[in-house]
Amino acid sequence: MSEIHITLPDGSVRQYPKGVTAHEIALSISEGLARNIIAAKVNGMVIETGRAITEDSHVSLLKWDDKEGKSTFWHSSAHLLAEALEALYPGVKFGIGPAIDSGFYYDIDFGDYKFTSEDFAKLEAKMLELAKQENAYTRKQVSKAEALEYFTQKGDPYKIELINELNDGEITFYHQGNFTDLCRGPHLPHTGYIKAVKILSLAGAYWRGDEKNKQLTRIYGITFPKKSELDAHMQMLEEAKKRDHRLLGKELEIFAFDDDVGPGLPLWLPKGAAIIELLEAFAKKTEKEAGYMRVKSPHIAKESMYIKSGHLPYYADSMFPPMELDGINYYLKAMNCPHHHKIFAATPKSHRDLPVRYAEYGTCYRYEQSGELFGLMRVRSLQMNDAHIYCTKAQFESEFKAVNALYLKYFKVFGIDKYVMRFSKHDPKKLGQKYINSPELWKETEEMVRNVLIKSGIPYIEVEDEAAFYGPKIDIQIWSAIGREFTLATNQVDFAQAERFDLYFINEKSEKERPLILHRAPLSTHERFIGFLLEHYAGKFPLWLNPEQVMILPISEKYQEYSEKVLNILKNHDIRALIDDRSEKTGKKIRDAELKRVPLMLILGEKEQSDNTVTVRKQGGEDLGSMTVEAFAAYVNSEIEKQLN
Repeated sequence: MSEIHITLPDGSVRQYPKGVTAHEIALSISEGLARNIIAAKVNGMVIETGRAITEDSHVSLLKWDDKEGKSTFWHSSAHLLAEALEALYPGVKFGIGPAIDSGFYYDIDFGDYKFTSEDFAKLEAKMLELAKQENAYTRKQVSKAEALEYFTQKGDPYKIELINELNDGEITFYHQGNFTDLCRGPHLPHTGYIKAVKILSLAGAYWRGDEKNKQLTRIYGITFPKKSELDAHMQMLEEAKKRDHRLLGKELEIFAFDDDVGPGLPLWLPKGAAIIELLEAFAKKTEKEAGYMRVKSPHIAKESMYIKSGHLPYYADSMFPPMELDGINYYLKAMNCPHHHKIFAATPKSHRDLPVRYAEYGTCYRYEQSGELFGLMRVRSLQMNDAHIYCTKAQFESEFKAVNALYLKYFKVFGIDKYVMRFSKHDPKKLGQKYINSPELWKETEEMVRNVLIKSGIPYIEVEDEAAFYGPKIDIQIWSAIGREFTLATNQVDFAQAERFDLYFINEKSEKERPLILHRAPLSTHERFIGFLLEHYAGKFPLWLNPEQVMILPISEKYQEYSEKVLNILKNHDIRALIDDRSEKTGKKIRDAELKRVPLMLILGEKEQSDNTVTVRKQGGEDLGSMTVEAFAAYVNSEIEKQLN
């Protein structure tokens, strides 16, 4: 039997018989690994562990902790959900049932059945009963005629509609237990991997997202390989409800949305605007120290520029429709990069000028679909912490490392302990369609990025087919204090735009040379980052970032004049303070300041006035005792210094 070469993620190459499976590869390494893998990635495509591998391949063995592993687990769980529903409600019709970021859903036409949240426990029990049977997920390729015949006999119009859009040779069925579904896969080896089940919620969903179609019932669920992991997840969801940035944003008066303004277009209230200004000041100071120069660009531009950049062919669906003026189409700016390229080209550049680093907090506009809008996380107006670096190939490594180091500095300041760099590469089969058709440049730049990550010792994973159209990129995945994952920042390599915009510098040989371009946004957008911080801190912003640092609480109106004196001293020390001069009891004032998440409270009465002191109380109840106003101001600024360094 002929042999094939299998390259593993660590670069090692092993020989196996042609037709070897991922399970057999795992078994040759260790029995423990073989027990834990649930899928495999072969040359960038995720497949079952029992599928034959017939050619030399790069193979990653996927476990539960891998993103693609979870996706496979939850996709298989959606099929288990459908099998359970068919057993409990014979004759129901099935739409689609994909894995999503946190679990899965299935769209169901229940017909005359009534399914409510009261039925969740019954459905969960049935899923677990079926899971214990350890029925194998088996794949079968079928002809279009066979597929249509099967679902016609079953009377499922939704599957028939999907099949009619497919071609012979690309249709597969998956079967487990008493259930068969139209599906591309991949799936788990068998249902027994699923040990814990939770049905989360119901929603209405028009078939294929079209309100002209019938509304189906969407059932959301999540599953785990261990009951303890489900319990931990449910605790996290409870905590996440308390930290929902949409609720906290309203409660703390950070931002608002208004129907007259439009969906996805946030209004920043005074406290929110204060947070934005503090973030900008911090970023601008940091970037100035790192050699960035600030630039400004307009909110609109001619269609011709976005055609030149390539954004219109690749990105048109995410841009607002054009506005016509004097027979010329103008677009709202969806990204800053083309504008920065024009700024670079506006003045001659020598190799001595490089690297050139342009930074801008520019407002961009992106047309997110209505169903995708989500608080501050998915909006249509976004203020981006954006910058572009123009450098030589020799400077690339140091510049790329410096950007990553900037991320790490920010992570420390904001208390982000868990993160991973997601190295997004291109798919060679999509050159000229999704990606710039320059195979050698793709190979070269991806190797350059990989080398920097390895040398820096930064944790990273490689993913296929997620690069920008003009080059590879790093997306930074971070986790909040309660373990929720966010895609926050990006660091992208661009080898295409310099030629498109005819950007060049004069090198040491007095010849024109194209610069490499790095796109970077370490603090994402104000919208996404503040949404993340609201959850991360549960609304309790650190002292330096809190729009209200100190609440002054006079115990009666007799001490109003002294309160104002304290306020003026604090203002002279650039400390943000307010006086609660309501005729309320001190206990209520303290409770209200706690609810507003004010970090420090100053209680002023007769003793404080006569001694020219303040009594200090921290958020949460800690008593710092009595001190002079000047000593308190020094304490505040000392704490801020610690938080920012």
